[in-house]
Amino acid sequence: MSVSVQPLVQAGPTIFIHATLAVGALVLGIWQMLATKGTPQHRLIGRVWVGIMAIVALSSFWIHEFRLFGPFSPIHILSAITLVSLPFAVRAARQGNINKHRRMMRMLFFIGLLVPGAFTLLPGRVMHAVFFGG
Repeated sequence: MSVSVQPLVQAGPTIFIHATLAVGALVLGIWQMLATKGTPQHRLIGRVWVGIMAIVALSSFWIHEFRLFGPFSPIHILSAITLVSLPFAVRAARQGNINKHRRMMRMLFFIGLLVPGAFTLLPGRVMHAVFFGG
């Protein structure tokens, strides 16, 4: 496996920004799950993560590599769910419903990052070219 950012750079600024922020959200999300909860650091990183996730989800609507419904794909459904769910997950924490907050954030990590991220590794996609060449 040879990693090259060249396909990502050549894909244009929208995909480059989208992918770069998605990787950042992945790293921060893993950190959040492993770190101590409820600390000022957790809240700060959580706010940053929510902002990054919103940008990643929004930017996906300008990426149309795989079209199934007009210019959109099933992954765009996950982006819409992410955008709708983020405020509810934050609200749950602010209202002290930590169990709901935890469930929603884990769900968002899975359907907002891991599932779409797995699809980006399919042959013919930019991230496949980044990690596997060609």
